[in-house]
Amino acid sequence: MNLSPSAVKAAQPWLAGLHLLPGAALAGVIALAATFVSTLHGGPQLLYALLFGVAFHFLSQDVRARPGIEFCARGVLRLGVGLLGARITATQIAGLGWTTALTVIAAVVTTIACGYWLGRRLGMTRPQGVLSGGAVAICGASAALAISSVLPRDKESDRFTLMVVVTVTVLSTVAMVAYPLIARALNLPPELAGLFIGGTIHDVAQVVGAGYTIDQATGDYATIVKLFRVAMLTVVVVTVSALFKRQREAAAEQHSGSKPSLVPWFLWVFVALVCINSLGWVPQAVQLQLTDLSRHCLVLAIAALGIKTSFRQLAQAGWRPFMLLVVETVWMAAFVLVAIQMR
Repeated sequence: MNLSPSAVKAAQPWLAGLHLLPGAALAGVIALAATFVSTLHGGPQLLYALLFGVAFHFLSQDVRARPGIEFCARGVLRLGVGLLGARITATQIAGLGWTTALTVIAAVVTTIACGYWLGRRLGMTRPQGVLSGGAVAICGASAALAISSVLPRDKESDRFTLMVVVTVTVLSTVAMVAYPLIARALNLPPELAGLFIGGTIHDVAQVVGAGYTIDQATGDYATIVKLFRVAMLTVVVVTVSALFKRQREAAAEQHSGSKPSLVPWFLWVFVALVCINSLGWVPQAVQLQLTDLSRHCLVLAIAALGIKTSFRQLAQAGWRPFMLLVVETVWMAAFVLVAIQMR
């Protein structure tokens, strides 16, 4: 059967989609399993997706599965990060006040600087120090994935990114339990308790869990503070992209022969959604659906990244990344507490 050139051209997107289907379906099944276990028994959904994915590492080199796995680990990941903008409005950020905003900004900047400085002292590369600091400073696993997408890629990039995702997720879960106890021990009022919890815990879900453990007012304020940190993701990613532009272009030209753009497309999606949402043009129901879609995309991407990584590779990362992330976490918590005590 002979097809006309126009028919062949029209069929190409469908053929590409079929090419991605096996790997994407595998990552999707793992993401569904992680979601089911998290819903049924509690616990960090992203960490489940990662660990379940690692168990299927033997399929990462399968010729049929590999294209779909790569697509989920990159394309779907970037879409999920872009859709995070649906959570944020300018009104929420403006409602924090200058003192709170400056405290959070200073905590973010100094934590990234701490990661860069200490990472170099521990023998890590500049990108690894920035990645770890950004993950702790902004929003845990989501920030790690977003920042890694604009860093120069090498053979250890995915392994280090996965190590950061695992560690910040575990630390965030520990903080969700410990930080409310610290806030109560210091007798912090709801606004300051919300600043401490929202300004220090890595992941949004853990911030919500910790904040509302204390009371409704603390939970509300902690969530807004955390969303302000998420809003800073755009500035941090663009800054990192500019700082590592030459290295990233050299790595990209070596592998694909093309130069990546300074501002990735998913950041434009992020900014556009924040602007539209701030104008009140996004109905509440649509906002919730976009937020859920963002989470689903990130879970799918984490499952795909897990498939690409083995337990042996994670173990090879050694103790230094773990120590670096612990120190960064302690630094951020101590910085915000000191700022609170100085008020």
